[in-house]
Amino acid sequence: MALRAARAGARVLREAGLPKPGVHADVKGAGDYVTAFDRQSESAILDVLAREAPGIAVLAEERGGTRAGTMWAVDPLDGTTNFIRGFPVVAVSVGLLHEGVPIAGVVIAPFLGLEFAASLGKGATLNGERLPSLRAVDPSKAVVATGFPFRNKGRMPRYRPVMEGALARFEDLRRAGAAALDLAWTAAGTLDGYFELNLNPWDVAAGAALVREVGGRVSDWSGGDRWIETGDILAAPPAVHDVLLQLAEKAPHG
Repeated sequence: MALRAARAGARVLREAGLPKPGVHADVKGAGDYVTAFDRQSESAILDVLAREAPGIAVLAEERGGTRAGTMWAVDPLDGTTNFIRGFPVVAVSVGLLHEGVPIAGVVIAPFLGLEFAASLGKGATLNGERLPSLRAVDPSKAVVATGFPFRNKGRMPRYRPVMEGALARFEDLRRAGAAALDLAWTAAGTLDGYFELNLNPWDVAAGAALVREVGGRVSDWSGGDRWIETGDILAAPPAVHDVLLQLAEKAPHG
């Protein structure tokens, strides 16, 4: 069901094609954009969910919705800034949460030919092929993804020491600009972890389901399970997660 819904949204984007830089976008806030394609993709996703899962609450980026114990979290176009600049690192993300725990998730990168899916206890797949459990990673060799708190720069004092510590402890960092894909790539072992502040449930629900299904750890920046509520997330194989948590615990809170 999540897969069919996400595919419907991805189809809208794929048929529209990656625009040339400069496509019209409305401004929702600082660094926060929405296009007609976000809205069309979301409509296609919600149509599938309404038809196949009536009665389950939906929280979607553009239309909002209802928070509930069991709910869908829908991002119809994760990485809109990338999209309007013609940068193909964008995704459709559909996750199912139950009492704050991700129990299913699909992340599709329509311009990269990637389709990730996971269901609680049933493993995770990439383009239909089962993903293996995450390999043990030496943190000093790890390449870890992140995202800057650009929408709330007041959180830089919390973020900066973790970023600087991560660059010192890991081999390198990456910042691609689509949280759902950063999490999916972490689940696939393409990246070795991910950390960011100030995210929304639709940004992380599906990707976190993927990471957890292959043996990764997902937590908030205090090591707890309130990452859906706080929007502050650490996700990685155990050894890398341990380092991220150490760095986060030493950084100023706030």
